[in-house]
Amino acid sequence: MTSIPLFLGAALAATLSLQAPPARATPHLPSAGTDVIEALPRRSDPQQLELRRLRLQLMAAPRNAELAAALAQRYIGIGRSESDPRYFGYAQAALAPWWKEAAPPAAIRLLRATLLQNIHQFPAAMADLDGVTAAEPSNAQAWLTRATVQTVLGQYSAATASCARLSTLADQLSSITCLTNVSGLTGRLLKSDMLLATTLQRSTNAEPGMQAWSLTQLAEMAARRGDAPLAETRYQAALKLAPRDSYLLGAYADFLLDRQRAADAAALTKEHRRIDGLLLRHALALKQQQAQRQRQGQRPSSELQEQLAADTHELQARFDAAALRGDSVHQREQARYELHLSGNAKAALSLAQRNWAVQKEPADLRILLEAALQAGDRAAAAPALAWMAQTALEDAAIQPLAAQLRPAAATTPASRPDVPRLAARMQP
Repeated sequence: MTSIPLFLGAALAATLSLQAPPARATPHLPSAGTDVIEALPRRSDPQQLELRRLRLQLMAAPRNAELAAALAQRYIGIGRSESDPRYFGYAQAALAPWWKEAAPPAAIRLLRATLLQNIHQFPAAMADLDGVTAAEPSNAQAWLTRATVQTVLGQYSAATASCARLSTLADQLSSITCLTNVSGLTGRLLKSDMLLATTLQRSTNAEPGMQAWSLTQLAEMAARRGDAPLAETRYQAALKLAPRDSYLLGAYADFLLDRQRAADAAALTKEHRRIDGLLLRHALALKQQQAQRQRQGQRPSSELQEQLAADTHELQARFDAAALRGDSVHQREQARYELHLSGNAKAALSLAQRNWAVQKEPADLRILLEAALQAGDRAAAAPALAWMAQTALEDAAIQPLAAQLRPAAATTPASRPDVPRLAARMQP
């Protein structure tokens, strides 16, 4: 099998940005001339020097697809590793000459698909991915991105098929991580955890980005199984490999919030509030801290209250700006904002329902059930509960919510996507 760690790692990182859409904040006006707006990278930074070299080459030959793809790929990788969404915009700018073409070169088309799914334009992204895999059936990055998007959309059988194609093209860790990302959501959580953990243990030479992705998935699996100590260990190991990965930071922050570790969640996200999803989690952590102090009979500090007010104001400004653009990328984040920060269960439920119509990840299911429970609307939760029964999803945080909303007679799990036979063939 061909090993493709460098581009595969970038594709994985970009694909996993589904939960961390680009931030589009309102302009910041400095109060004084001495205010520091941005700490710019040093001109001697090798990464910046390489970007400058590629930019100059592309300026001299703006229709050079190979140069444009190389620059866009670098931007996407930096955007993920540095938790800086502006680099996704730079990547799109590098691809501008081909952005509206129906069938640009495969390398350009794959990167366009990556950027499209990053802003939740899933139909357009899938059209590009279908085009790339048809033109280049051996393109491992395209099959991987395709499988991940299909999993987010809840198309588990199709995602399994894409992982099967990937298994003939990529290394074992990439293939098993792809597969268990599906099987772990379809009633085989423990077996998927064991298979991926064993594969990772044997993949000591895997690229660090690949290991970080696998560890993040393993941490989420442990959390869904209710094994908090193991999840903590895995999150910490992943952070050592990818300390600024926005998806990882968001997942770990949610884990901390679920365990009432508000101070830790606030510290984790404090320096990454440019990302909408991480700003949301920082505000949720401050809100949780405020509630904890009130329960202890303590008055929240003025600093905490002021920062919480600033965060919520900034979030609302970003959501308002997105609404003016007709942007629906933030529906899950906005639903969490409405439910947990604004206390508007009805608005949260409406947003969560619209989000659920598109995305089918555990976090999408959870916010829908939470909002339905708070709004007292069992009927709104019925489609999601049926989905949960059909897929046999296992999640220690979601199952209690479902139990409160489910009718007295439990639903029997129906048919599941065909994963186990493929998993058996891929045993390490």
